[in-house]
Amino acid sequence: MGFFRIRTTVDERPGRLASLTSALADRGGNILGLSVQPDTDGTVDEFVTEIPASPEAVREALEAAGGRRVRIVPATAHELTDEPTRTLLLAARLRSAPWRLPEILGELLRADDARWVYGAAAARPGDRNEGETPELPDPTLLVVPVAPRRSIRLRRAGLPFTLTEAARAAAMVRLAQPPAEPSAAEGPVRLADGAEVQVKPLTPLYREALRDLHERCSPETRRFRYFTSNPNLPPRMLDRLCDRARGQSLVAGHDGQVVALASLLFTADPGIAEIALLVEDRWQGRGLGGTLARMLLTQARDLGFAEVRVTLLFDNMRLRRLLSSLGASLTHTEDPGVMEGRIAVGVMAAASPS
Repeated sequence: MGFFRIRTTVDERPGRLASLTSALADRGGNILGLSVQPDTDGTVDEFVTEIPASPEAVREALEAAGGRRVRIVPATAHELTDEPTRTLLLAARLRSAPWRLPEILGELLRADDARWVYGAAAARPGDRNEGETPELPDPTLLVVPVAPRRSIRLRRAGLPFTLTEAARAAAMVRLAQPPAEPSAAEGPVRLADGAEVQVKPLTPLYREALRDLHERCSPETRRFRYFTSNPNLPPRMLDRLCDRARGQSLVAGHDGQVVALASLLFTADPGIAEIALLVEDRWQGRGLGGTLARMLLTQARDLGFAEVRVTLLFDNMRLRRLLSSLGASLTHTEDPGVMEGRIAVGVMAAASPS
């Protein structure tokens, strides 16, 4: 018997995890720990197992069960500690000794090396052009921004870093920084052209105002938001947008009218949320959509999401430009008229100025 930490990427389809666990059981494996993490092209399932089979036999079994990029590294009994408890203890150490941040991040992510980097070396790798897959040039390297031109660089030879781990590192960095004013999700917002809007959480009180917003929007604007130009907002859709167990939505108002709706929608995929925007035509191109999107990204960060996704029509050029400005990767889907934008929230959050 030997202890191993096993990672494999799988497609986001029902039954994939069951197939992997069955494959391990068939090789005599005893699963002692399990985590599920979103990543750039699927879901990463990580197992801590005690198993008699050789790593090569385990790899073959997992690949036959649908696993991709299977990584197997030795583990120790020490790694069987409860992960939330381990993280809380690291956080307590950091609060008492914030100067040990590199060391604690290294322990958090079980990195082989963790050190400060400054200046140009502190830039995040992996800047991408539209349409490229958001993979780092070296997936065993993670640069976690702490302040302008100051970061911590982590290396781990055996297991590539995931988006979820980047989010965990970003959260730990925030703990070491001075307290900041909470980012309000409501209140007055002044746009670049001087116009002021009031941003508030969506409630059922805005039912009629939202109906008016949809009727004022052009058919093209509604098509970009809902993939249909139907001017009516179904009651069940409004009920879902107002249900805070299923997401969080904001409305922007001006002169007694709702002029924009922005929604952060929870998904069944662990660590992933979706963003959707609707901005009245006469308010487009004035920075309102970008302001609301950044508010939603902050909410996603504070709720612990690792990634935010946006599904958009290929010809929605305004949204494509906005997503690119937010650091999103844009890729085509199986439908040639539909694209998907993806933003790594943890990395974005860590990059915020301290």
